[in-house]
Amino acid sequence: MAKTTAPFAPFEWMIAWRYLRARRAEGGVSVMTWISLIGITLAVFALIATLSVRSGFRSEFVGTILGANAHVTVYDVGRVGPQGQLDRTISDYEGWAERVAEVPGVTRVAPLIKGQVLISLRNSSSGAEIYGIAREDLESLPGIAESEQSMGDIARLDEGIAIGSGIARAIGASVGDTVKLTSPNGVKTAFGTSPRVNAYEVVYVFSAGRYDIDRTRVYMPFAEAQAYFNREGVADELEVMVEEPEAVNALTIDILRAAGDRAQVWTWRDSAGGFLRALEVEDNVMFIILSILVLIAAMNIVSGLIMLVKNKGRDIGILRTIGLSEGSIMRVFFICGAFTGLIGTAMGVILGCLFAIYIDPLFSFVNYVMGGGVWDPSIRGIYRLPAELNLSDVLSAVGLSLGLSFFVTLFPARRAARMNPVEALRYE
Repeated sequence: MAKTTAPFAPFEWMIAWRYLRARRAEGGVSVMTWISLIGITLAVFALIATLSVRSGFRSEFVGTILGANAHVTVYDVGRVGPQGQLDRTISDYEGWAERVAEVPGVTRVAPLIKGQVLISLRNSSSGAEIYGIAREDLESLPGIAESEQSMGDIARLDEGIAIGSGIARAIGASVGDTVKLTSPNGVKTAFGTSPRVNAYEVVYVFSAGRYDIDRTRVYMPFAEAQAYFNREGVADELEVMVEEPEAVNALTIDILRAAGDRAQVWTWRDSAGGFLRALEVEDNVMFIILSILVLIAAMNIVSGLIMLVKNKGRDIGILRTIGLSEGSIMRVFFICGAFTGLIGTAMGVILGCLFAIYIDPLFSFVNYVMGGGVWDPSIRGIYRLPAELNLSDVLSAVGLSLGLSFFVTLFPARRAARMNPVEALRYE
């Protein structure tokens, strides 16, 4: 009767190690085992790389939104003017701002003036959206004031305007140039409304990190924007910043109550909600697809382990004859298969982490080899391929790979354990 041994005893590890390092001619590790090792490595690498790029995309997208846009925008519900037009300006914007600023969790409230203009320099022109804002409020926007690629001095905003780098390239403007802003809603005369044309010095050129912002946005002093767009004494909206942008929905009711009955709010999640939901759906689909890829790679372990069991049939018979139990035989071959999954997972984690860490030089190399133009910011909205390595993503990939590897290994290991020693040694 076979004696019971402690699970995963040292001799079981020794036998498994001898089988793994045995030469092919001795019935050792087969080519299928090497294929499964490489397959698991590449599958785990692909999973970590995809998850890191997904996390990077979301962080980059949310970061550029929160760095250059309001977390919450407060509007007036609107009223019908004397000529039947809808007027949504806020006359008591200072009172609204004071009350909203007292809401716990709100860090800053700034009144804004918005309008569409044509910006031109010499023979070049481009459409732009004016944001009238106080200089101290603009300096609190990290995506604008802390831009590494900015030029000029944002502290001089009261002397001119700040334009996005995309607009600057489109019209060939730089710091110190004087540009013309043309608004169709100018001075009203007996013959109709004449366009308003004013000249301003460019004192600051910013790069917010998103192509659509840099290509369209112009900042102007709040008081100057009021005069330019005929908004004396009113504001178009309030720009609200909060401490926890990800939890902004919890503050919307308090902000509405503070602003008053005529207020409406629009959060950054409302404006970007469709994109964020699309990212979540894409994340789930990609994780499922790559999980299948890991499963296919893990299934190769079964093929290699079955070949190993077949080659080691005589050894199994001898081991059973000298007293090893079915459990010991099963654990020996389980170690052989699990070790393949463990090594492949470790190598995949290393490659995936290196990819996420050094993605910028890798992408630059690919861009150089392809002759440039691989990444078009006008289509993708951001200037580079981002990647963010999160511990949760790495642990998910490791858990999935090891779980599948250990699970599929059980079947050929169980087959080896149930092999009849008499049948195994019949023709020896």
